[in-house]
Amino acid sequence: MPKTAKKQLSPADYLTKILNARVYDVAVESDLTPAKQLSRRLHNKVLLKREDQQPVFSFKLRGAYNKMAHLTPAQLKKGVICASAGNHAQGVALGAGKLGARAVIVMPTTTPQIKVDAVRGLGGEVVLHGDSYTDAYNHALSIEKKEGLTFVHPFDDPDVIAGQGTIAMEILRQHQGPIDAVFVAIGGGGLISGVANYIKAVRPGVKVIGVQTNDSDAMLQSVNAKKRVTLADVGLFADGTAVKLVGEETFRAAKGLIDEFVVVDTDAVCAAIKDVFVDTRSIVEPSGAMAVAAVKQYVAKHKTKGETYAAILCGANMNFDRLRFVAERAEVGEEREALFAVTVPEERGSFRRFCETVGSLPGGARNVTEFNYRISDSEKAHVFVGLTTHGKGESAKIAATFTKKGFDTIDLTHDDLAKEHLRHMVGGASKLAQDERLLRFVFPERPGALMKFLNAMRPGWNITLFHYRNQGADYGRILVGLQVPKADDKVFAAFVKELGYPSVDETSNPAYRLFLKN
Repeated sequence: MPKTAKKQLSPADYLTKILNARVYDVAVESDLTPAKQLSRRLHNKVLLKREDQQPVFSFKLRGAYNKMAHLTPAQLKKGVICASAGNHAQGVALGAGKLGARAVIVMPTTTPQIKVDAVRGLGGEVVLHGDSYTDAYNHALSIEKKEGLTFVHPFDDPDVIAGQGTIAMEILRQHQGPIDAVFVAIGGGGLISGVANYIKAVRPGVKVIGVQTNDSDAMLQSVNAKKRVTLADVGLFADGTAVKLVGEETFRAAKGLIDEFVVVDTDAVCAAIKDVFVDTRSIVEPSGAMAVAAVKQYVAKHKTKGETYAAILCGANMNFDRLRFVAERAEVGEEREALFAVTVPEERGSFRRFCETVGSLPGGARNVTEFNYRISDSEKAHVFVGLTTHGKGESAKIAATFTKKGFDTIDLTHDDLAKEHLRHMVGGASKLAQDERLLRFVFPERPGALMKFLNAMRPGWNITLFHYRNQGADYGRILVGLQVPKADDKVFAAFVKELGYPSVDETSNPAYRLFLKN
């Protein structure tokens, strides 16, 4: 006999499933927290749905548990299996432990050890296989058939979707006043399918805004093409939403319910991570901050005021070693920092003249956030410099001012090569750096500290190297190379003492001799 076609679930069907979902055996009703500082800046009320508060620091627990809670005793006795390198794996492991079921988690061999240990700590049996999620997924399907386990899909399953939909139920219960839009990050589509179906069934006037990164926008491309589109590749910074192909059911269930899409980039996400930290003192993962980045972009595009938005912070499983990158890019993402390549004549006093130009830029004083320079040419000096800004769109105006003052300038604020790599590679050995002395200084982070240094120098001493990066502390660490003749030893010692800044002479440092000294 032919197979009976599965009934397509309507928003009303999903509403029923969400209202009857079992999630609270393991999940908590997360807070809906006002983001006070961000709200003031945007002139709109922003509410943060804190799924980072879940036991596994992600919303994934809801859908995974709801799926398993609806299995038969016989299915639970045999056990469950999933393929995941992240939040879904922890949700399945924890949920299965609560239900007394065996959980096999297939993870790529490239999965960081911290995530493997987390899953094992929750009672999951980890199987490492393949280099990618696809390899792990295919291997999980083979184990499923071989051992009679039940596969728990990370997003493409009605029970998983219903579990995620309980987030929308909580939002509307926790804030019964007007909500103009709910912003939802999209990977495979499970979260937005659940959220959109509940909201459109209960309060259809609330907009549902889907959020994707510019290098992982499978849902947006699929909606535009009116069919599922497989991406050739995806960006991995926001790894929680890095999905090449959205689910069949999630695409069907969500495509007609998403009011608008917002596409965000890496810098905007990093800035949003900082925004969340400022308001909550919590650090969310990149995918967890996407909704906040989208709120900011939406407000800037639509020029709204006085509206209310809810942003779902969908996860906080951030690798600690990513924080350096996030901090580096957050200022640029908010356009609080502008980056430039400036060409300065290689002559006495030109560096001071450039610093004076920085101090007299239109719009008021700006702090230097970064300064990288290494002597390489007898006529021209190429300097990598970062400056604080007062708002978006200022970098082009600053570049024009430098050019007008006689300094050829390239605006690097939106140049990924410069932001990710070149800023760390300015320098090297130089044949022109004769009689060079290398010193590490600790400068107080206050206006005039650098000019004090420049004014105290002898006119005959030439700066051959300068490296500084603002790290957000009260003191800045600066590396300086100076051409000082041997005959000036005593005068130079007096200069360092009179300056009064803590310093270390690194001229004999072996690393300096290997990489910077010709």
